[in-house]
Amino acid sequence: MFTLNRPYRIAIFCGSSLGVDPSYRHAVEQVATVLSAQQITIVYGGATVGLMGVLADTALAVGGNVIGVIPKFLSAIEIAHQRLSECHIVESMHDRKTLMAELADAFILLPGGAGSLEEFFEIYTWAQLHLHKKPCGILNINNYYDPIIHFLNQTVVQGFMSQQNRDMIFVENAIDNLLAAFATYTPCAAPKWITAVKTSET
Repeated sequence: MFTLNRPYRIAIFCGSSLGVDPSYRHAVEQVATVLSAQQITIVYGGATVGLMGVLADTALAVGGNVIGVIPKFLSAIEIAHQRLSECHIVESMHDRKTLMAELADAFILLPGGAGSLEEFFEIYTWAQLHLHKKPCGILNINNYYDPIIHFLNQTVVQGFMSQQNRDMIFVENAIDNLLAAFATYTPCAAPKWITAVKTSET
């Protein structure tokens, strides 16, 4: 099994619902188990509901370390987890993303809805802008994110993103492969707007 240098923290964005396919739950349980076995701390949205709750409960059950970050106004709606290694109650959604970005060494998108996408893609955008130099990955369970991956490829074809920036997102079907890809990550040499200017001049 591939092992990342320790200590290592990975922020995970996933749904506050379980979804209709049991494979999503099973895959999240596997992710939590693999990360915990490798002593990788999970940073997530701090809730007990949906795939978020499955992620935290599974990791804690096998002795993993889990850090939650949840906005005050969501702590009752999503039910803030009471058994985490650490739980940070913040003021806003933006504060949640900011703190998760500070705490994590890498970011993974698991199945989820609009909120999961928004959180992940803001972090990915920050990487393009060199606000951080940490890897981002999509775990494409049961091809759930095929339409999103097609969209990302289309942005390159249509000239709205460079291939270099597109390649900053790793896409894998297995967590071990994604962790191995993270270890190879090299940030783009220049922020996206510099790359775009150079491309337009050639």
